[in-house]
Amino acid sequence: MTFDGFPPGKINTTRIPTLFFKELLPQIDDLNEMKVTLYALWQITRLEGEVRYLKEGDFTGDPIFMKGMGATTAAQESAVRAGLELAVNHGTLLKTTVPEGDGQLEIYFFNSPRGQAAVKSVADGSWRPSDGSGPSPTLSLEQPNIFQLYEQNIGPLTPLIADTLRDAEKIYPEGWIQQAVEIAVQNNVRKWNYIEAILRSWQDGGRDERQDRRHTKKDRRAYLEDEFADFIED
Repeated sequence: MTFDGFPPGKINTTRIPTLFFKELLPQIDDLNEMKVTLYALWQITRLEGEVRYLKEGDFTGDPIFMKGMGATTAAQESAVRAGLELAVNHGTLLKTTVPEGDGQLEIYFFNSPRGQAAVKSVADGSWRPSDGSGPSPTLSLEQPNIFQLYEQNIGPLTPLIADTLRDAEKIYPEGWIQQAVEIAVQNNVRKWNYIEAILRSWQDGGRDERQDRRHTKKDRRAYLEDEFADFIED
């Protein structure tokens, strides 16, 4: 398998501190540590809240990441644990434990002022992980950019369509475009003019997201067939 290259248009990015390249990168000589460290940087930037931490399960629970960690499940999990241990030894990550059921849960923080403060808070008992924390980000949940979204759901990308999509990105929120594509797929109307008609209607009439969520798929399809009947083939 080879990499097909970065697609045109906007793509999701992850900020990496320059200090990583100046001080950490020259010290890392283990592939598992490198993968775990980079993945931790990606994941931590997508978490919310003042206290951001990772568990071993946040790594092993992402099937896309784990595919590159070994040929078997046992080998993959062993590689993650080895990478985490080396990252802790190098001081990239800070490890501490909190009570969980009848045992202990190991959690990891980045070695930053915020992470150091969190470890102290765990030690003095003033902070514990919240039971109501949301699901961890995974690579499979990363949204494709508008060009990938079009090719995966609508059809081949031509230069004319590419220009049209670039213009749409400047006009409509990314979330609107993704949802309009989803509606087009659900209604089996895989045409850009249909998607654009949906976007224009939201822009012109105002989009009440609460009302949109209350519509069932059947209700939404019936509405769209009336609103955009010219784009639907009998």
